[in-house]
Amino acid sequence: MGSAVFLYIMKILMINVVCGIRSTGRICTDLAAELETQGHEVKIAYGRFEVPEKFQKFAVRIGSDFDVKFHALKARLLDSCGFGSRRATENFISWVKKFDPDVIHLHNIHGYYINLEILFDYLRTCGKKIIWTLHDCWAFTGHTAYCDALNCEKWRTGCGKCLGIKKYPKSFIDRSAFNWKRKKFLMSGIPNMTIITPSHWLAGLVKKSFLSEYPVRVIHNGIDTSKFYPMKNDFRNFYGLKNKFMILGVATAWDEMKGLPDYIKLAEKLGEDFKIILVGLTKKQKEKLPKNILGIERTNSVEELAKIYSAADMLVNFSYSESFGLTNLEALACGTPVLTYNSGGSPESALNGIIIQRGDVEAAAEALKNYKNLYFCRKPDVFVNRSEIDKRKTLSEYLKFYDIKI
Repeated sequence: MGSAVFLYIMKILMINVVCGIRSTGRICTDLAAELETQGHEVKIAYGRFEVPEKFQKFAVRIGSDFDVKFHALKARLLDSCGFGSRRATENFISWVKKFDPDVIHLHNIHGYYINLEILFDYLRTCGKKIIWTLHDCWAFTGHTAYCDALNCEKWRTGCGKCLGIKKYPKSFIDRSAFNWKRKKFLMSGIPNMTIITPSHWLAGLVKKSFLSEYPVRVIHNGIDTSKFYPMKNDFRNFYGLKNKFMILGVATAWDEMKGLPDYIKLAEKLGEDFKIILVGLTKKQKEKLPKNILGIERTNSVEELAKIYSAADMLVNFSYSESFGLTNLEALACGTPVLTYNSGGSPESALNGIIIQRGDVEAAAEALKNYKNLYFCRKPDVFVNRSEIDKRKTLSEYLKFYDIKI
């Protein structure tokens, strides 16, 4: 007689600021889709922005646009990011108790949509398996998500006089010392919780913080290599770049933290045989660019983005704060080498790329000139283990970690 196989159906709840968009939102929906194919029930609780139609079956909204705006106002006036949205969070926790998940998977819990006190009071007593994927440093600092970019390590023993008070989440006053103590109290002693980071760099910071009591595991983010691969296209001809050394920068949103001013400085140091292309700019940002930088607005077409990656001679990543750096992987998968600042986890995803000290535009310019002279007009072959950087490996590691039983 054959033996019967029984599938243990699990209920899994993810919590993230967005659902189905941006890097963290797509990680959630990729996981949800894979879990659904195995018969599990998945919900993604989110706080902001629209959800693509195909992912709405997973989505559960926490609060409303008004709740987000009021929370953001409180954060701006009182440095209280994470301590608004009380009623919205109370209503959400009531829903969670009815849903009764087996696993709760936290992602980005900042973004003016959920209350830390109410959330962690529930997590402390719920008896569920809890996974928390950190995508930045906000969880263990008193204010900023970008402590590494500020070269600040006060968060190791207690914050105060925050150097990033005027950066996200912006505030008129500084309560970072109080917030750090408050977070430490709330986030300590949560049973059965494990922290996951996308890079060994971020894991190292967690182990120095008040979250060090929890086990930490690294699961690198991956990309869809079936969509990112070398593509022949006419991008260079269309923009008149046939004889130019094409330098590419890609971001969802451009600001100082993404190094936008540094690309402008770089353009000044390179000759006419170089051309910088920046993808993801707003119309206003495009209008302010110097003539030797070509600005392209954000594209929702993966195929179009893959063609731009394929056309480039080098991806340059000037981000000042990078938990891992998926744009590096996307470029490599399209056959384009990477130059990156030594920021956070970015060197881990640049693989054998050129690593430059953060902010050293002069060194970046020299490296690019040397690289161009070395290879003339021929882009060298880029060898990368596609299975190692594919998101299917990331999903497989998460599924093992969920301890899904057959």
